[in-house]
Parts: sequence; C-alpha cells; structure tokens
Amino acid sequence: MGRGKLRIYLGAAPGVGKTYAMLSEAHRRIERGTDCVVGFVEHYARPRTEVLLHGLEQIPRREIEYRGSVFTEMDVDAVLQRRPAVALVDELAHTNVPGSRNGKRWQDVEELLQAGIDVVSTVNIQHLESLGDVVESITGVRQRETVPDEVVRHADQIELVDMSPQALRRRMAHGNIYKPDKVDAALSNYFRPGNLTALRELALLWTADRVDEYLQQYRGEHNIRSTWQARERIVVGLTGGREGRTLIRRAARLAEKGAGGEVLAVYISRSDGLTSASPKELAVQRTLVEDLGGTFHHVIGDDIPSALLDFARGVNATQIVLGASRRHTWQYIFGPGVGAAVARESGPDLDVHIVTHEEVAKGRGLPVARGARLGRSRIIGGWLTGVVGPALLSLLLLHVEAQLGLANDMLLFLSLTVAAALIGGLLPALASAAVGSLLINYFFTPPLHQLTIADPKNIVAIVIFVSVAVSVASVVDLAARRTHQAARLRAESEILSFLAGSVLRGETSLEALLERVRETFGMESVALLERTSEVEPWTRAGSVGPTPVARPEDADVDMPVGDHLALALSGRVLPAEDRRVLGAFAAQAAVVLDRQRLQQEAEQARELAEGNRIRTALLAAVSHDLRTPLAAIKASVSSLRSDDVDWSPEDQAELLAGIEEGADKLDHLVGNLLDMSRLQTGTVTPLIRVIDLDEVVPMALGGVPEDSVELDIPEDLSMVAVDPGLLERAVANIVENAVKYSPDHEPVLVSASAIADRVEIRVVDRGPGVPDEAKDRIFEPFQRYGDAPRGAGVGLGLAVARGFAEAIGGSLTAEDTPGGGLTMVLSLPPAAGLPDAARPVGHDRLPEARALRRTDSGR
Repeated sequence: MGRGKLRIYLGAAPGVGKTYAMLSEAHRRIERGTDCVVGFVEHYARPRTEVLLHGLEQIPRREIEYRGSVFTEMDVDAVLQRRPAVALVDELAHTNVPGSRNGKRWQDVEELLQAGIDVVSTVNIQHLESLGDVVESITGVRQRETVPDEVVRHADQIELVDMSPQALRRRMAHGNIYKPDKVDAALSNYFRPGNLTALRELALLWTADRVDEYLQQYRGEHNIRSTWQARERIVVGLTGGREGRTLIRRAARLAEKGAGGEVLAVYISRSDGLTSASPKELAVQRTLVEDLGGTFHHVIGDDIPSALLDFARGVNATQIVLGASRRHTWQYIFGPGVGAAVARESGPDLDVHIVTHEEVAKGRGLPVARGARLGRSRIIGGWLTGVVGPALLSLLLLHVEAQLGLANDMLLFLSLTVAAALIGGLLPALASAAVGSLLINYFFTPPLHQLTIADPKNIVAIVIFVSVAVSVASVVDLAARRTHQAARLRAESEILSFLAGSVLRGETSLEALLERVRETFGMESVALLERTSEVEPWTRAGSVGPTPVARPEDADVDMPVGDHLALALSGRVLPAEDRRVLGAFAAQAAVVLDRQRLQQEAEQARELAEGNRIRTALLAAVSHDLRTPLAAIKASVSSLRSDDVDWSPEDQAELLAGIEEGADKLDHLVGNLLDMSRLQTGTVTPLIRVIDLDEVVPMALGGVPEDSVELDIPEDLSMVAVDPGLLERAVANIVENAVKYSPDHEPVLVSASAIADRVEIRVVDRGPGVPDEAKDRIFEPFQRYGDAPRGAGVGLGLAVARGFAEAIGGSLTAEDTPGGGLTMVLSLPPAAGLPDAARPVGHDRLPEARALRRTDSGR
C-alpha cells in the first residue's frame, strides 16, 4: 500500500474561496466515480459553501469535552475505518482540542496519507510557520495556529486560490465571509487593502518559489542541461578587475527590464590558487551586487569558459554578461579568450553579452606564481646542492683511483639533482641538471677537458641524463607544491569552518575574533577601523595587540569591508594567498560588529519601551486608581464636616468606615507601587530563616473573608528556608487575587506539599482561568487580564508576588485547574540542613516588611 497524495489549496487570507474550491473539486471527483468523503469541513455559516456540502458523505465528528464545554474534531479512526479514496480535511493548521488523537490537524492528515488515503486540504499563507514574524509585522496579529513549511512543501499539488484585495473586501462587505456585526471591524483592521495586498504578494512569491523547486527537480530527474527561459537569470562573469562594476550595473539594468529578473555574479578562480584578481576589488563588487539585489558566487575551475557555462546552466540562466577582453593584440596568439570561447560554446539557449569598458585592450596582469614558500634557508640550501654539489662531486670523482664508469657518474649527478629539487624546488634542480651535464661533458666524457663529445653514444647518454633530471625535478617540485597546497587548504578549511560555526552560534565577540586573526596570521596587532564617510577620520571599533594602527594606510596589511570599514593588521606583509582567508575574517568582523550594535540598540529600545509602558501605566494608576479612593475619602470627610445635615450615629459610622476603607485601598496601592520599585531597582534584601509554613500562611489570609479560603497544610510538612515577611506578602497577593476571581460559592483552596527537593504552595481557584499564551503575561507589572474593572488595582499583585518569590529563591507559575480555573504554584526551597530560626517568625522582619495584605490584582 503506497502513501496517499496531498493536494493543498493555498490562500492569502480568509474568504478567498479555498473551502469552496475544495468542495467543488470533491464534486468533480465524485462525478468521475471517485470515492470521496468529508473528514472535516468548516463552512462558518456561509450559504454558498454550505450548499456545496449537500451530496457529499460526511464522516461524523468526534465530540470531546474540555473545561466544561463540548467540542468537535475530525474522527481519524472513523475515516481510517471507512478508507475512502479521497478525504477532505479543512484548515490544515488547526490546533486540536486537548484530548484529541494528535495535537495538530496536519498530524491527523499525515496518518491518513500513511494509510494510503489521498487528502485534499486548505491553508492560508499566514499560517506557514516561517512567515509568522512577517505576517505579524504586516497585520499586527500573531498567528497562534501554524503548520511547518515542510508539510506544505511536500504536498504533491499546491493550488493558489487568488483574489484581488478589492474583490475580497466587496465579498466581505456583502456578508459572504463574516456575520454583519463583524464586517466593519474586519474591514478596518485585518482586511485593510494594504494588509491584503502584502499577504497576496507573500502567497504569490511563496508559490513561485515552490514552482522553481518543482522545475529544478524535474530538470534534475530528466537530466535536462539546456536552459528553459521561465524567467530572466543573468550571470555576470567577473575577473576581479575594475570593469566588474560596469558589468554588474549593466546586468542589473537588463534584469529590471524583465519581471522577476535575477542577477548572479560569479568569480572563477583556478584550483592552484593562481590569480591576478584584487581581493579588495572583489569585496567591493560583492557589496555592489548584493546592494543591487543580486548574489555573489565563487567557483573553482581550471577551464574558465567551461566552468562559467556549467554554472550558468546549473542555475538555469538565460543570459551571460562578460567584459570585452583586456588582452593586447599580440596576446591572442595564446588563444581566443574567455568571451569568444563562451560565446562559441553557449549554444542557442544562452545569450552572451560582451560589454565594452575602459580597460579594453589595456593588457592584463599575468598570474603571480606562488611557490611552496620553503623559506630562505631551504632555498639557499637547494641552490648550494644544485650548483656547488656537482662541483664537489666532480672533485671527489677525479681523485678516486677506480673509475666508476660514465653511467654510474651520471646516476650520482642525478641524485644531486633530485636532492636539489627536494630541498629548494624546481629552479635549483634545473640549475643542478645544467651544471651537472656540463661537468660530465668536460671531465668524464671523451675527449676529456673539452666541451665536445666524440662518441655519439655519450651524446645520447647526456641528453637522457638532462631529460631525466629535468623530469624528476619537475615531478618532485610538483609533489612538493601539491603537498603544501593540501596542507594550506586544510588549514583554510578549518579556519572557515570556525568562522561558519561562530556565525551560526553567534558566540564570537569582536575582540575574540580579532584575537583569532592576530593568532592565525602571526601579527602584532589587529584593528577594525570604521568611518561614517570618506571625509571623516577613521576610528577604532575594536582592536587587539600593543600598538594598533589608527589608519589603514599605516598598516602592513589592510582589508576593506565595504566603503566605511577596514581590517588593519600590523607586524608583517602577508602573501597574496592569505588574503582570501583574511577577507572571510574581515566580513565576519563586520557582521559581529553589526550584531553587537543591533543587540545594544535592541536592549536600549526594550528598556525605553518598558520604561514608557511603566510610566504610562503609573500615570494611569495615579490619575484613576489612586484618585478613586481619594475621592471617596474627600466625599466622606466633606459630608461629616457639613453643618447642613444632622448625621445620625449610624450614618457617621458608615462614612467613617468609608474613609477607613478608602485609606486602606490607597495604602495597598501605594505599597505595591513601592514594592515594584524596590524589585526593579534591586533593593530587596531577603533575611532567610527556617520556618514552618503553618506559621506564615495563616497570617497571609487576614485580608480575605474567613469563609472564602480552605487551608490544607500538613503538620509533618518539611520546613522551608525563606524570608517570612516576603513569603507572607507573596501568599497574601496570590490568595487575594484568587478570591477576587473565584465564584462566591467556590472557596479558594490553599494547600502545601513536598515534591522532590521543593516545597510547593498551591492556590487553586474555580474562576474563568487564563489561556496558555497569557499565563506569563499576567505576572508582568500593570497587567490586568481580561475585563477587570477600573479601580480593581493597578495590576501589580502577581508581579510583586513573583518578584518576592524569586528574591527568596523560589518561583511562581500558573497552571490550569482541572475542571476550570487557575492554580498558582509557589515553589520554595526546603530547609536542607540550615539551623532553625532562633526567634519567632512574627518578629523576624522589620515593620516595613509586614505591611497590610494586598487587594491589588495581577489578573
């Protein structure tokens, strides 16, 4: 049994007609004789969608009870038992009710597909997981229900259901999407024309990328190498010269003429590392192409025309832009040039543009040969072995009485040539072969002491000697070069791997990175310099070492990063091959600097936003919540002082009680404001004591009615090491918050228990509860969840409680109460061997810590 096929209708926003299209497809399949059923479809009372359900077999939904309500979800078992050919499952990103078979509907769909059932489903672009932040920045609404992108990408078919924003708003205004009482709010918020246009563009671009993936996959499966001109992709061939800037700008103008055009700049270097390119100029061109919306690529290839064409065909390019040759006329004897070779081999599927520039026919620099960097001592040793060695060997052979023969003499000289190649490289070996051949001819080949050869056989022997010597020297030198290159590439790969890892982890600080540069290249000092414009002086963004330079011109090596950053190194001049790795370090240094500054700006923005929020909330509290009890006190005092009314003793007592109640509320509000100020400034200093909970918790219940709380604290419960005053304040705020939201006939349960290495106090209420996404938010300062009335407090109760709990080494979290409600869990550290308190709990704290119970609420 094979896996079922998944077809998805993708829309930009609710109401574009995804479900309608899915049901229409179901009717078409039924007409063709396909066994098709409805696993789950939500019509939202839309008449036209509801009509399409008629005539379709619907699998009964499964009923699930949650928090006293009954919800319906797709019955996966029933669909699997029915085993239709096709199942319709609406809203792929839906989150199932707790207690369902799976947490997400797309997981239900995965089970159906594994069972061999084809599935047709729907999803909106805003529900794709990778686009959550983008959608939130556009609409201001965070999507809580998402589906992984890979689930949608792996669908066998994706069909975009598109509609213009104007048409969708008209459909909304006609009542075809939402009920009439919600239309105005929807049109003025989520369904604004700008929002819908941006979401539509997201959907179109995402679908276009998916089409590109299908196309590349198809071309790969069928080994298609020719270009399919679905859209303009322009490859720019760069040599590292200044003309590259002209080529990039020209390619960008060509791309702008076609919708969706794309520019890909590619620099091809030879595998042996020989290049005449300027690293500084390549860095500038990389920045330029990225600023113009293109991408930069570095490719290795010994045959540049073939490598360029392979790259172009690999990315399905339609055009190649090259610069006119910089060769002098006489240099064409070495070949036709890259441009001519590419144009000849491109074929009919690739257009090649040859762009003129200022560097045409001005000549090109020859590659700089870079040897094995053997060091001065080895090079001198190689020359001594190759030049002086044959002379010493000749003297030795001349003073040996026994003649070894010409063949043996040649082998001895050949061994010197091999030794010269091993020690000093190719040039000393060639010199050894030349000097050795002359000495053999002069001293050991008849006629002796003449540079002539009488016997033709000796001529052949000397020619063979020279040829073998040169061949052996070349092979030995090449092997040495390759060994050096392999070691160098291994070192470079390790360095680049380190850089890539640091980018992914975000671990490297700027100073650590600069220190790594100094250690890698053996420099005395390294500095990252920056300036705001070309006329401004350079400043150090970071530096390591004793005497960092202040300007790139003063450095031994400088690596520019864009127009306003440069990496400056002092100590020695680096060879050209080291600049490639140095360029990677420089680019990473710029990234690290930007990341640090962005983090600083984000932290400053967060602090400013938090300060503004608290300031605004504090002003609201002062202007309303604090003035309300003051107004009641003022009214009661004015009434008592009035001479126009003769107040009875009962009336006077009632007015005085109102004054006292208002004063208590005012004291509680001010107290919580002061507590929060102490927590934010870090001035809370707990005095830890070992106590029993039954000594503190009952004292915290004085601010609530006696019949509103049930207390359950076992007598044998472990003692805790806390600050009694802070614990009392925290429990008081939690209990009063729970009593406020709990129904009158449902008392709040306060229980304590020991769990593992912690002691927990659980405050359980049967109120309306709090959704999961808001459980952390209720502990923030000045937060009143839901429709809490004005005057119910400034929203500091739970914030203060959590702050005090953390100050004494505990934690405060919120959980759902089984059956409905909210449970606050206060976790405390046990005594764990600390000595018992020497004084009664009631006298441990200063008077300021034993304030009145709070009536302020965090919910």
